[in-house]
Amino acid sequence: MDTRQAMIQSAEREYANLRAAVHGLDEAGMTEVWLGTWGVRQIVAHIAGWHREMVPALERMARGEPPYADGTYDDFDRWNARFVDERKDAADPDLLRELEGSHRAFVQAVGRLAESALAEGGAARGLVDGIGAGHYREHTAQIAEWRGRTTR
Repeated sequence: MDTRQAMIQSAEREYANLRAAVHGLDEAGMTEVWLGTWGVRQIVAHIAGWHREMVPALERMARGEPPYADGTYDDFDRWNARFVDERKDAADPDLLRELEGSHRAFVQAVGRLAESALAEGGAARGLVDGIGAGHYREHTAQIAEWRGRTTR
């Protein structure tokens, strides 16, 4: 299996785990704040926001261009707050549909990257893992731990 396919499969597996961690939450569960100022709604909005920002970056990389200007995303906290704030009025089902659509767009963008960009040390490898499998894994663990504490 090539590196691209392995990374896509890893992202798909971790995304399925994330969706399973969120599955069955009612509105109260989605809106409960338990991670600083965030709950599941904010996590979902944040992940979808990073997808929306990084899909064009991956597309630029596929064309051999830099993903974005240096310094653009240095203030992660500001970007995270922006993503959450932009979707604060969205209905929970809409947020989950956005997450699904943005994940699909992310996977398609990864599929267009050169194998060399995804190889160990490749220009896109860290970005793809950081927005995909690694990111999903991080938030799945947080949600699973919270659900274990609250029996949600």
